[in-house]
Amino acid sequence: MQSTKSQYLFFTGKGGVGKTSLSCATAVKMADEGHKVLLISTDPASNLEDVLDSPVSEKIQAVKGLDNLFALNINPEIAAHEYRNRVTEPLSGILPASDIKKMKEELSGACTTEIASFDEFSRFISGENEGNQFDVIIFDTAPTGHTLRLLELPAAWASFSKENPDGASCLGPTSALKSSQERYNKVVSTLRDASQTTFYLVSRAEKSSLKEASRSSEELRELGLNNQKLLINGVFKALDPSDAFAVKMEAMAQEQLKSIPENLKGLALQQYPLLAYNVLGVEKLRSLLDEKLQANVASDQGDPILHLDGLDLLVEGITKNQDHGLLMTMGKGGVGKTITASALAIMIARKGFEVHLTTTDPAAHVQDFIHQLDAIPPSLTIDRIDPKLETQRYTEKILQQKGGKLDEQGIKLLREDLKSPCTEEVAVFHAFSKAIQQAKRKFVVIDTAPTGHTLLLLDTAGSYHREVMRHTGLHPDKIKTPFMALKDGNLTKIILISLPETTPMREAAALQEDLRRAGISPYAWVVNQSLAMHASIKDPLLKSRATAEAEVFKNIREGLADRVFGIPYLPTENLLPALLDFYKENIVEKNV
Repeated sequence: MQSTKSQYLFFTGKGGVGKTSLSCATAVKMADEGHKVLLISTDPASNLEDVLDSPVSEKIQAVKGLDNLFALNINPEIAAHEYRNRVTEPLSGILPASDIKKMKEELSGACTTEIASFDEFSRFISGENEGNQFDVIIFDTAPTGHTLRLLELPAAWASFSKENPDGASCLGPTSALKSSQERYNKVVSTLRDASQTTFYLVSRAEKSSLKEASRSSEELRELGLNNQKLLINGVFKALDPSDAFAVKMEAMAQEQLKSIPENLKGLALQQYPLLAYNVLGVEKLRSLLDEKLQANVASDQGDPILHLDGLDLLVEGITKNQDHGLLMTMGKGGVGKTITASALAIMIARKGFEVHLTTTDPAAHVQDFIHQLDAIPPSLTIDRIDPKLETQRYTEKILQQKGGKLDEQGIKLLREDLKSPCTEEVAVFHAFSKAIQQAKRKFVVIDTAPTGHTLLLLDTAGSYHREVMRHTGLHPDKIKTPFMALKDGNLTKIILISLPETTPMREAAALQEDLRRAGISPYAWVVNQSLAMHASIKDPLLKSRATAEAEVFKNIREGLADRVFGIPYLPTENLLPALLDFYKENIVEKNV
C-alpha cells in the first residue's frame, strides 16, 4: 500500500473480496508509522473485532497492542432503528398502530439503512464527534452513489417527503436525519476533494468482482468522487508446480486480470497475494502489506478435516418424494446464485422431471452457463424476467399517479428514490407470481429471488400493500397466493448461497434472519467455491486454505443450517459442464 496524504480513506467492494482485511492492514501500517488512526466500519456483517483480534463496539476504543489505532463499529441496524423511530414517533397517536407498523417496514430497506448509517459517520468527516482528533480516518464500506445522489437533491431536505410520506418508499421524511443540509454539503465537498479523500475499490481477480468495482467507480465519478485506486486482493500464485489444479488456477487468475474493465485501467493498481492463512490479528495484518513478513507467519497445512456433500445429494433429497416445487437461490451478488440455479435445473431435468428455469439477472448469466453445454434436456425450459423493463413500467405508473401533485424538485426526488433496489424487487414480484403458479405442476428454479424485506412489504396491511397490488396489474388474490406459496415449505425450498469465508457467511445469515421475519425458513445452504471438496490438492497454500474452510462449515452446521451442500472451486471458464462432470468423477466423502 503506497502512503497517502488523504485524511479520509474509503474501502468499498463486494462481500468477501477482502475490503475489511485491507482497510485494517492499512490502519495498522499507518498507526505503525506514527499516525493517529480511527477505523470505522458501517458493514452490517462487520467482523472488525475478529480481524483486529480486539474488542470493537459502538464507542471508540483503542485496539490492543497498538498505541495509535482506534476502532468503531457503527451498527447500521441500530442507526436505521433510531431513524425509523424518529420518523414515526411524531405520528404516534395520530395514525393507527397498523399504519405505524407498515411505515416502519417500508423504512426497513437497504436504502434507509445506508442513509441512516451515512448520517452517523458523516459527523466524523464534518469535524463533529471526535473526528478532528485523528490524523487519518479509514472507513470500511463506502456509501453507494444512490445514497449520495438522493441526499444531494434539495427536495430531499424540503417539506416534500414530510407532506407526502408515501412519495418516497425508502427514504421517508428526511427531517429524521440528524444532519443538516449544510453539514451534508460540507461532507460531500470533502469527499470530492482529492487532497482529503481517497476511494479504494477492492476486487478479486474474477469477472464478477471486477464488474462490481467498475460499476462503483462509474457511480463515484458521476458524483465527482474521482480520487480512486484499484486494489486486487487474493491473487493466487502456485507454490507446487507439480499440482496441475494449482497451475490451472493461477493461469485462470492471470487471464481474468487481462480483462480489467476499461474504466478501471487508468486507475493506480496494486495487487495482493492469496495467503495461506486467514488474516486475523495484528501480526497477520502487517504481513498482508509486507511480503517479507508473510514467510514468517505459520499456517496450518494439514489435510482438510471436513467435506461437503455435493449438489447431486441436494437434488436427490428434493426429488425423492416430489415431482414439482419451487426452488429459489438467494444470496449476495457474486456468491454463485446463478451457477447453483443452473446446475440444479439441469440435474433435476436429467432425472426426467419437467423443469422451468428463470432469472432476473440483468446480465443474463443463466444463458451464458447454459450455452456451455452441448445439449440441454428436452424437459427443461428457460426464460428471463427483465428487471429493467418491469421497473420502468412500475416507475412510470407511480410517476403518473403522484407526479401531478409535485414540483420539479419533488419529481426528481421521487425518480431517484424509485431507483432503489427495493423498487426493482417490488416491480418484478408479479413476474415471479406467474412462475410460482407453474411450480404446482413442475419444478421451477428461480435465480435471484426477492429479499425478505420485499416479501414483508408485499404482506404488510395498509395503503402501501394496496398500492403494490394496483400497480402489478394482478387481482389481489394473485398477490396473496404467491406469497403464501413461498411460506409453504412443502412447495417452496429457498437455497441460500455463500462462499467458504466469514463475511459472505455472515451476510447469508443476515438474509436468513430477514426471511424468517417474513415467515420463510430456508431449506438448505450451498457453499460455493470450496477447495476442501478436492481430495487431490497438493499445493501447500491451497491445502491451508482448504483447512481454514472447516471453521466456516462448522459455524454453518452448528448455528445456521441443518442441510449444507457444496460446490467445488473449479478453475475453468466452462464452469457448468465442469461442475456436472465433477459429480460423476469424484466420490465426495460424506459428512460425519
